[in-house]
Amino acid sequence: MSFNVAISGLNAAQADLSVTANNIANNSTTGFKGSRTQFSELFSVSATNVATVATGSGVRIGDIKQQFGQGNIDFTENNLDMALSGPGFFIVNEGGALSYTRAGAFQMDGQGYVVNSSAQRLQIYPPLPQGGFNTGALSDLRLVNSESPPAATGNVELIANLPASAAVPPNAPFSAADPDSYSHASAMTVYDSLGAAHTATVYFVKDAAPNQWQQHLFIDGNAVGTPQPLQFTSSGTLAAPAGGVVSFPPYTPATGAAPITLNYDFEKATQFGNSFSVSSITQDGYTTGRLVGIDTGSDGIIQARFTNGRSIQLGQVALAQFSNPNGLQQLADTSWAETADSGQALRGQAGNSGLGLVQAGALEASNVDITEQLVSMITAQRNFQANAQMISTTDAITQTIINIR
Repeated sequence: MSFNVAISGLNAAQADLSVTANNIANNSTTGFKGSRTQFSELFSVSATNVATVATGSGVRIGDIKQQFGQGNIDFTENNLDMALSGPGFFIVNEGGALSYTRAGAFQMDGQGYVVNSSAQRLQIYPPLPQGGFNTGALSDLRLVNSESPPAATGNVELIANLPASAAVPPNAPFSAADPDSYSHASAMTVYDSLGAAHTATVYFVKDAAPNQWQQHLFIDGNAVGTPQPLQFTSSGTLAAPAGGVVSFPPYTPATGAAPITLNYDFEKATQFGNSFSVSSITQDGYTTGRLVGIDTGSDGIIQARFTNGRSIQLGQVALAQFSNPNGLQQLADTSWAETADSGQALRGQAGNSGLGLVQAGALEASNVDITEQLVSMITAQRNFQANAQMISTTDAITQTIINIR
């Protein structure tokens, strides 16, 4: 009987050493969660189901529990790397089978999908046309490799101050080629529907009438429509046109693009002092853009940045949590699968429903404490030695009994 008890102790100590060895081996594995061996005592049970409590029957491995504590966050130079600060798991897909991981070392494959080292695709909530995300569906994250399409300029806001002391230009009529026929000018770049850039210049001409100006719009040196008046009040604010918006007729560019129709907003224009200044000029068009980077916020929203200044939301990282994470089935490559013991995956968004935040450009390190594991290794070794000594002692006693004559 003593042999069996000691052997059970040897097996338990050996299993404990294996768990400790695995923890130490994965000390540098991204997203790894260390395990702890739990032992259970054994008692013989008689035919009447009454346990024999006199000596016991040894020990067994009750369970090997993973410890899902937070690992350190290590920053990297890869903006596709992601770490979770707080509870939750990334969701990855391989051929329709979902698994869950804390290892956020992602990269782009040849088709533009964001995958891990096992070619499993990161799951996101896809964007909705009207804004927001479809949290009821999962989708593979695929980076936009194509160019961002252009948009023609339609609205321009010009915030300028026209000098109240301005005199009527000496030369008339107005000519864009004659600086003495206009008071001031302001130029900017606008875009047509094909993304081609054009220079739009507004010329301001002071009228003989008090507080009144005429403006002329030229695109690429060509006049657009007729002069449009600007009327100011005696306090220097804009009086006309109503609402401050001046709409010019369409201009057809030579690029073959659709006509450009510009609406200039002068609502914040003023007539003060004796100097001309332009404090702000903005327009809503942009040219074709190339992908220059991917940004991921702490809420898991992923945006693609383009050279034309545009940002497009590609989706929001989908996260999952479980009522019993220890019930998950361990898979290879630091991932887990849902089981009946773990309960169904509770999906959500970063920062909501008790889920952690996403840290882009970082990875979660293993949560293994190497010092603690070395102490556990020594303890398991001592247990193994003690049980081995028990076998030696039992053998000596058995040998003594056999030698009795």
